[in-house]
Amino acid sequence: MLRPLPLLLAALLAVAGCGAAGDEGGGETGTGGTGPITFATGRDTTAYLQPLLDRWNQAHPAEKVTLLELPEAADEQRAQMVANLQAQSNRYDVLGLDVVWTAEFAENGWIIPLERGLFPLDRFLPPVVETAVYKNKLWAVPYTSNAGLLYYRADLVKKPPRTWAELRDQAREITKKHDIDGYAGQFLAYEGLTVNFSEALQSAGGQILNRDGTEVTLDPAKAETALGFLLQGLREGWIPTESLSYKEEESRLAFQEGRLAFARNWPHAYGPARAKLGDKVAVTRLPGLNGPGSSTLGGANLAVSAFSRHQQTAQEFIRYFTSLENERRVLTEGSFPPVWTELYDDPDLIERFPYLPVLKESILAAKARPVSANYNQLSLVIASSVAKALGTPTPESAADAAVSMKSELDEIIRTQ
Repeated sequence: MLRPLPLLLAALLAVAGCGAAGDEGGGETGTGGTGPITFATGRDTTAYLQPLLDRWNQAHPAEKVTLLELPEAADEQRAQMVANLQAQSNRYDVLGLDVVWTAEFAENGWIIPLERGLFPLDRFLPPVVETAVYKNKLWAVPYTSNAGLLYYRADLVKKPPRTWAELRDQAREITKKHDIDGYAGQFLAYEGLTVNFSEALQSAGGQILNRDGTEVTLDPAKAETALGFLLQGLREGWIPTESLSYKEEESRLAFQEGRLAFARNWPHAYGPARAKLGDKVAVTRLPGLNGPGSSTLGGANLAVSAFSRHQQTAQEFIRYFTSLENERRVLTEGSFPPVWTELYDDPDLIERFPYLPVLKESILAAKARPVSANYNQLSLVIASSVAKALGTPTPESAADAAVSMKSELDEIIRTQ
């Protein structure tokens, strides 16, 4: 059992609480109390969560946690959480948040700020910690991380590409010599397309918003360069047109079924690809304009509902759930990237998960998506603008999309 939270924290929790009636009996919320809690998160597709919860429950019979599985799709998870929190319901205590939701949930007062000293943040990967910070306050604790990787066919590629030009040249050569397509990512008009564009923009030296999310810093010229990389691939044929309908699953299957020489995807695609293709599979960092590129940070953070009646237990549970021992299980039993730096340097884990050194490099070089309470609106504008350009891959499409995108993003930020 973890040691009790200090008395100072109990006092802080009492101050942070909000007195609002919930939908589970109408008790007062935000009292910093202890007792049973509910952990609301996306559907557990690997069945690794319940054993971790059982260990907590055995050690905390008076503070048992119940898993409340939300839909697998992130948009549906967010919709259910937002409806619950807008109603000031105390049904949820611990929330499993996508890393891009921190600003929105904090700005709306749906989650409480946390005491940094309660968590070993100095032993976590630094970029991952930043996804849990908003306006210089810690609002959640990193639980899993993620970064995009370039998957490639080691039997067809002599030296993995470091730049877009190298990727283009290799993809074109391979498609001519072999019955296989060149490269694909996630190019359907959804959050995945926002991620793919953000990575291309970062890899060209650009960004979408400033650090605090108050100003659009999108340089149309750099956005045009980023889009140009994808449009060129579509025009020249080394990016297949069918990839415009790809999400993560479609691109994963295309690669592991031998239909792609290169694919951008998250680490979860590694295991299935190795099982299907064996040593023909390898990974490296995403390429960029002039060298290795920059991935977009993914992952999940754990936050405490502002309307929870048992916030002290909720925070203690988060400390338990993000401990080194459990983070190791997150990787070995759930196959999710952990947040503890030292796990990426563990020889035994590297032997079992050979992509860990590359993934560590990718996470350390990765950047978060735009930090904004209106992130969903921003993402919709980005995805729709990019999708329109990719649908008509002419040389002019990139410039037109970059200008219109900046204009629409400016409007969102001005009116927030």
